[in-house]
Amino acid sequence: MRHLLSAADLDRAGAVEVLDVAARMAATQQREIKKLPTLRGRTVVNLFFEDSTRTRISFEAAAKRLSADVINFTARGSSVSKGESLKDTALTLEAMGADAVVVRHSASGAPHRLATAGWIRGAVINAGDGTHEHPTQALLDAFTLRRHLVGEDASGADLAGQTVAIVGDVLHSRVARSNVLLLHTLGARVVLVAPPTLLPVGVGRWPCATSYDLDGVLAGDVAGPLDAVMMLRVQGERMNAAYFPSRREYSRRYGLDARRLRLLPPHAIVMHPGPMNRGLEISAEAADSPRSTIVEQVSNGVAVRMAVLFLLLSAASGPASGPATEIAKEIVP
Repeated sequence: MRHLLSAADLDRAGAVEVLDVAARMAATQQREIKKLPTLRGRTVVNLFFEDSTRTRISFEAAAKRLSADVINFTARGSSVSKGESLKDTALTLEAMGADAVVVRHSASGAPHRLATAGWIRGAVINAGDGTHEHPTQALLDAFTLRRHLVGEDASGADLAGQTVAIVGDVLHSRVARSNVLLLHTLGARVVLVAPPTLLPVGVGRWPCATSYDLDGVLAGDVAGPLDAVMMLRVQGERMNAAYFPSRREYSRRYGLDARRLRLLPPHAIVMHPGPMNRGLEISAEAADSPRSTIVEQVSNGVAVRMAVLFLLLSAASGPASGPATEIAKEIVP
């Protein structure tokens, strides 16, 4: 794998390999000294054309903990604000010797364009493009699910037999798309729950079930008992029309609150990619409950992104040879 542009780039073996390497990376983050020399001398550019907190800082922390040099680029305050094109920005980064470019862009397909146009020779990682995909978020979600539902010592395991509900603004969610693809690849069953206006055209061809009945899904009447429920942020900034009558009505029909939390099986966990609209798609009681993995997802994101950078930049051309997981055992004891 030279780039990571979509969750569909990973087959089962590839996805499990990323999760296994991420588990080794996560173990190193419990040490007093968290830094590894793995990517010393490499340069990682965070190329963000959209605002971000968790993803940008997570990638920056991941690269620095692998000893890479990091350049943070934001469109605001750069030549992009003066009209510079994506191509010219990419050529500038290439001239600076970027080994990997982590790109977030409002246009769906922008990372794919960077990877295939020949402007950049390094690895391209999609950190979210428009309403298309966000593959590293799906990986960190899968990593969190595997840790809670399969166990801490889950090396080599997938998510076969697990059922996950993804609830809310699926139409505008790149997280939902990537999660449906990756969770299906890992053997999990996925059910999307949303009002009809917030389900995309063609969702019937996605490898998942759909429902409009949140209470029925949480109670297990639609897809069987749930192992996890993932709430999605209502993306008001992408909405140019009225997709539901009111915020109060949306929360009443599709918000996760204390009452709905009690419908879940005792072992089921609550997830959210962040940032949250507390009181809209999720209540404070649900977000802060012992079932919630929302804060843990953030810390898991660093380990997963360390694994992705390691696999893309180190495994192919590092000093060791052999499968990436074996290289990880040598470099990350």
